[in-house]
Amino acid sequence: MKIILAGSAGFCFGVKRAAKLALDSSEKFHQICSLGPLIHSPQLVKKLEEKGVKVVERVEDLPEGAVIVRSHGLTAEEFARLSERDLTIVDATCPFVKKAQDYASQLSSQGYAVILVGEAEHPEVQGIVSYVAGSEVYVVADHEQAEKLPSRSKLGVIAQTTQSFKNLEQIVAVCLRKGKEVRVFNTICDATTVRQTEARDIARKVDLMLIIGGFNSANTSRLAKICQDIQPHSFHIETADQIHPEWFADVDSVGITAGASTPRWIIDQVLDRVQEMTK
Repeated sequence: MKIILAGSAGFCFGVKRAAKLALDSSEKFHQICSLGPLIHSPQLVKKLEEKGVKVVERVEDLPEGAVIVRSHGLTAEEFARLSERDLTIVDATCPFVKKAQDYASQLSSQGYAVILVGEAEHPEVQGIVSYVAGSEVYVVADHEQAEKLPSRSKLGVIAQTTQSFKNLEQIVAVCLRKGKEVRVFNTICDATTVRQTEARDIARKVDLMLIIGGFNSANTSRLAKICQDIQPHSFHIETADQIHPEWFADVDSVGITAGASTPRWIIDQVLDRVQEMTK
């Protein structure tokens, strides 16, 4: 059986940076909490908890000491409340997310109604929205939702960093009909684009596709959807234990990719399990 592993599978720059900051901080500080899960990998979050990095959901519930800001970032209000506390802040917000927050603030200050391409319930999106002050902001998931947008003289478009370029492109096309002046910042992370391109290429070549990553991970779920549209025999899993032997019946080739929050050890465990299936 042929096995193709995506070269980009696993941690992106932002997640790798956040994980290192968390591990270093766990050794440096007597007590440190993460405000929300550091990344969308339940397995890594559990390992960090074992090293003393406790997850706390609300600023008000943080004990004294140090706090690490998750890679998806916080809302402007949460940051303001953190600053009022006597806490050591370790900011692990992904730099690409920070850039999207900056563009949201910039567009708002220049009088643009802000269109954010993304998932309204995702913490990254909620954080970016909070940096829009003094102007309208709309979160749209797809071009169908974009069609319902009101017409405005000035529209500014940004995207959740893990969105697909195709989705952004389709929504921008709608916005060009809705606004007299449309300004677009492509805030999709380069690592996201690379992963999605690789996933498409591999899915076209194999009989079975495995996509590894947290079920709560937006970028992994998007990879799974991309693969499933091309190769229906595609499965989103978190760990090797979720692999079913019957998936491999009449399969000569397997493709494997992983989301940006998936640790290497989980990918290796999946590889080992798949190799066992070939014996």
